[in-house]
Amino acid sequence: MTRLPRPISLLRDATLPDGTVVDVVLAGELVEAVVPAGTGRAPEGAAADATLDLAGHLLLTAPAEPHAHLDKALSWDAIRPPMGDLELAISSWRAYAATMTVDDVADRARRQLLAMLAQGTTSVRTHVDVLLGDAPTRGAEALVRVRDELRGLVDVEIVALASQDSPDADVEAVLDLGVDLVGGAPHLSRDPHRDLHRLLDLAERRGVGVDLHTDESLDGPDTLLELAARVAGWTTNVTAGHCVRLGSMPADRRDEVVAAVVASRIGVVANPITNLYLQGWEAPVATPRGLTAVRELLTAGARLAAGADNVRDPFNPLGRSDALETAMLLVTAGHLTIDEAWHAVSDGAREVMGLPRAGVVPGARAELLAVRASSLAEAVASAPADRVVLHGGRLVARSVVTRETAEPPRPHAAPRHAAERPALAPSTDRTLTETR
Repeated sequence: MTRLPRPISLLRDATLPDGTVVDVVLAGELVEAVVPAGTGRAPEGAAADATLDLAGHLLLTAPAEPHAHLDKALSWDAIRPPMGDLELAISSWRAYAATMTVDDVADRARRQLLAMLAQGTTSVRTHVDVLLGDAPTRGAEALVRVRDELRGLVDVEIVALASQDSPDADVEAVLDLGVDLVGGAPHLSRDPHRDLHRLLDLAERRGVGVDLHTDESLDGPDTLLELAARVAGWTTNVTAGHCVRLGSMPADRRDEVVAAVVASRIGVVANPITNLYLQGWEAPVATPRGLTAVRELLTAGARLAAGADNVRDPFNPLGRSDALETAMLLVTAGHLTIDEAWHAVSDGAREVMGLPRAGVVPGARAELLAVRASSLAEAVASAPADRVVLHGGRLVARSVVTRETAEPPRPHAAPRHAAERPALAPSTDRTLTETR
């Protein structure tokens, strides 16, 4: 097993989503050329292991995760919370958060980041709670540590998630650690509009962008229109996550808000798996889908991304850390096309996050995911485990799976004795995953 990461200079025989088979020449962190299969040449002097054979693999822009909670990830088994809605998840989490250490958060966050990397995600924006009590920076300290440890393997951006009870001084202390953006959840506050402006004021003072949990309920506060009006003309990154209320508004009000979102250039992040889980517990009949208005946002020209949000914590007991899962849910629950769904977790996510252009295009960053599939539909449907992941032109993860399956009986074969067993295909059942 070759140690990772390692630089790659040539990808051979990769299939693009339109069916074209190509070679891709890389130069450092960038794609230099995309040429017909069999015509690509590695630079003179390149190492033999700097060429990858991607025959049978679909080559895509690597996904980016625009909305994670690495401080909460993988805590379900430790907490054993009751299943339920957002309010119940918050109370379960806060009880546990009061007991956790910096090392505990760092260990879970590190495992989660590496799991995401193995699945193909090379850029992550994560929220981190500004914790209540005497040690409000514990979560941020852990995530800053892990971000620095994994620098060069995966890019991590951190958002300070402040509650209405988080003093400005505590939010500032988290930002002082190297956290990138101001976040919060004004819709959960006693006075949502006041808390919204408090957080925006804080971001303006610090000269940083904002990524707010926005209107995460089917029938609760509606602050997105006010957010759009306030940030019109801002040059820093502005993102609104969840926006569930937008999907349940009357059409005329929804269209008014969507138009304001487009005009203000706010990026919207849908989080299908978590909001489908958290929303609708109170409606046992005709249970609504907890999704924002993804179709209307796209039709209007809004910048739309999609994320996995929570993974195996009180807010979502499940999740594969896989952007293909998020894309699948956008198709089945959001009725997007397969191409639209994949765009939302890859190029669309990168745009909302303010990241450089990436993909199989000359001059773009070599943030690439190859999966063993013949088409995007097959990849989203089956989420193949065989994957090759490049970050900045370096191989950072690779998974190879072989299966062993019983052969069917031959037609008109003589009856087997009871003790005989079916033959097995001559292959070894193993899973190889390399990361780092």
